[in-house]
Formats: sequence, structure tokens, C-alpha cells
Amino acid sequence: MTGRRDERPRAVVGRHARLDLDFRYRNGRTVLAEAYVEPPFRVGRWFAEGDGLHVILASSAPGAFGHDRLQQGVHVGCGARVRLTSQSAMQVHPSPDGATAHLRSSYRVEDDAQLHCEWHPLIPFAEARIDQRVDIEIAGGSWLYWSDALMSGRQARGERWKFASLAHEIAVSRDGSLAYLERYRIQPDEVYVSRPWASGEASYLGTTLMIGRPIEPDAAERLHGELGRFAGVRAAADLLDDRLLLVRLLSEVGPAFHDARRWIRDRGELL
Repeated sequence: MTGRRDERPRAVVGRHARLDLDFRYRNGRTVLAEAYVEPPFRVGRWFAEGDGLHVILASSAPGAFGHDRLQQGVHVGCGARVRLTSQSAMQVHPSPDGATAHLRSSYRVEDDAQLHCEWHPLIPFAEARIDQRVDIEIAGGSWLYWSDALMSGRQARGERWKFASLAHEIAVSRDGSLAYLERYRIQPDEVYVSRPWASGEASYLGTTLMIGRPIEPDAAERLHGELGRFAGVRAAADLLDDRLLLVRLLSEVGPAFHDARRWIRDRGELL
């Protein structure tokens, strides 16, 4: 990234953009060693958290639009402790010609490093099209906490499942082997998303992954039972192997959904 220049044609500035961050552990603390940022990406404030670093990622744009191609890459060096959060929800707007917005993210976490990512919900507007891909590579001795979320649309305006298409993929590799793959495409015009076996009446959907360090065998069962106490939330927790825990959430209302996500985050730090 050192010495890199922004050589985008002026016509795509703000629509095609890249963010690259390189975190390292130096002299007993985590530092942002290098950063390359093209608008509309923006690195917001960051805060020391013990020997780790909390960085808020932001955007100067009102959201993503058709024809946008936004890419971000994050490297967490050996021993570093990084927590990434978003400043606000990513809004996806429709394009008059029906074009798709493309979001690509890649993360590489080295041995004995930790990466904690917690994102505001993605909000696809009516007729919007989005293709989102996330690729994560972690070393065997590292730890990943990942929490993403999706809204069915601008619920307050009656936009439930009004977007045209949403393609999503997240692939997590551990020591070079695929550990978790999640892939789906939602096209509400072709599939009745609100069927009971799908989303039901929910407008908020969330996925949390914890992967890397050993997890107690009964952790998923305990989380599953305790999440059942949250009114207005449907939840399930599964231990996919002794180092990978998956939690899924559905809710009709935002406050209950966000409370459950925060509770999972706090519990996850103790596992």
C-alpha cells in the first residue's frame, strides 16, 4: 500500500473505490500501520482497547447504488487485536437501469491475532440490486467474531421485501481449509420470502460467527436456551465443530433484535 496512487478515471470516483487497512502489533499495542482509502470510504475515529484497537469505518456517500463497485481489504498481523464497527447502516439504492451494486470484502488474520467485526444492518431499498461477497482467511491460532445483519427494507415506509435481488456469500477458511460457507440469493418477486419456513413476519435477520479458539461443548445449547428469553426474537445457536459457533436471529422489531445482538456480543467475549 505504501506509495499507492489513486488512478481511477474521474468518471468512476465515488462509485468504484477501495479501502485497504494493515494492522500490526508493535511495542505492546496494536497500531494501524498502513491505510489506503478511496472516497467514499473513510476511516473514522479509532480508540485503544487494552493492547487492541477499535476502528469505526464510515462512508461519505448516502449508500451504494447500481454500478458501484466497492472493495475493502483488511490484514491483521500476528498478535494484533482489532475491532471493526460501522458508523451507520449501509443503504442500497436502486438504479434506473436496474444495475447491481457490488460489494467485495476480504480479511486476513494471522496467527495469535483477533478480529472482531460488528456491522449495522444492510438496508436494501425498493427495486435495489446488490451482490455482496466476503472472504475471510484466519490462521489456526487466531480468533474471529463476525456479526452481520440484514433488514427486509425500510419497514417504517412499508418496504418489506421490495428490493429486486440480494446475493450474499461469506466464506471463512481456517489454515487454508474451508471452515464455513454461507451463500444465498433472495429475489422476492420469485420467492415468497415471508413464508413461515423462511423469514415469517421478521424484518430483521442476523448471523453471528465465533471461530478459532476452543468452545465449550455445551456453549451452543446454553446460548440457545438463554436467547429464548428475548421476547420478539427467534434464535438458534449451533456448534458446528469444537472451534466454530453459529448463531442466527430473526425479529419483527428493531429494539429486540439489537438487544439480542448486543447480548450475544457480550456473551461471546466470555466463551
